[in-house]
Amino acid sequence: MLPRGVTRARQLLPLRLWPRRSWGDGSIMASMQKRLQKELLALQNDPPPGMTLNEKSVQNSITQWIVDMEGAPGTLYEGEKFQLLFKFSSRYPFDSPQVMFTGENIPVHPHVYSNGHICLSILTEDWSPALSVQSVCLSIISMLSSCKEKRRPPDNSFYVRTCNKNPKKTKWWYHDDTC
Repeated sequence: MLPRGVTRARQLLPLRLWPRRSWGDGSIMASMQKRLQKELLALQNDPPPGMTLNEKSVQNSITQWIVDMEGAPGTLYEGEKFQLLFKFSSRYPFDSPQVMFTGENIPVHPHVYSNGHICLSILTEDWSPALSVQSVCLSIISMLSSCKEKRRPPDNSFYVRTCNKNPKKTKWWYHDDTC
C-alpha cells in the first residue's frame, strides 16, 4: 500500500529513436546504400581539388573506398601522393565513416599518426549526418595545407604501440588548433 498522496508511477519504456527494424533490414541498408551511391557519384563527378576516387576500390563493395590524394600546390605536401581509406558502417550517415591514411606514404603531420590514424574532430564527436565524403576530404586537405612544420604527434610511438586498429575506438583529446 502506498502512502497517502503518492501515486504509482507508470513504468517508463525506453525511447526508441530508430524504427523497430534491425540494422540488417533491407530498407535501412537500401537507404545507406542509396546515400553512398549518391556520394560516390558526387566524388566521381566533382572531386575536391587533388582528390580522385580509386575506382578499383569500390568494385567489390560500396562500403569501403580508397581516395587518392595529392598534396596541394604551395604547401609542405605539394606533389606528394597519399591514400585515404574510408570504411562505412551500416549506420552511415548517422555514424561517421572510419577514415585513415593507408599505403606506403603516410603524411608527416602533427595530427596524423604513423599508422595512418587522423586526429580530426569531424571524424568522431563532431560528426554530423549533414557531412559527406567530400566535406571530410576538404577538411583533411585543409588540415594538411595549413601545416607549418612536418612532424609527428608527440605521443606517436606510444599511441601506435597501444591503439586499436580502428581509429574510431580512440578517445581523442582535441587541444591543438595551431595546425
